Amino acid sequence: MDSPNPNRLAYKIMTAEELDRLRRHGEFRGSAADLADGFIHMSTAMQLPGTIAAHYSGRENLMLVAIDLASLGGRLRWEPSRGGQLFPHLYGDLSPDAVVAASALVQDENGSVKLPA
Repeated sequence: MDSPNPNRLAYKIMTAEELDRLRRHGEFRGSAADLADGFIHMSTAMQLPGTIAAHYSGRENLMLVAIDLASLGGRLRWEPSRGGQLFPHLYGDLSPDAVVAASALVQDENGSVKLPA
């Protein structure tokens, strides 16, 4: 299925420790929720506020990682999830080569997410 994301980027919310592990070990197999579901959950920029509200509210020390979808090849699938929206799911490990930027997760008072540059 074609990507509904015109920028060809998706975002993964990670703890700082998970991002450090990705950088040190050269792969990320997923969070506990990812491992339980069998794929790495990601969101488009528009889906981020809902993802944060549903799964990360009140948590600290989070990082927002921008991922180049083109680098994922056939391991990327767009599948329905929350509210029937198509979400990017990665079936396999995430490589540091797919990461184009990362920064601390920052939301403004309106819930908008500052994307990594």
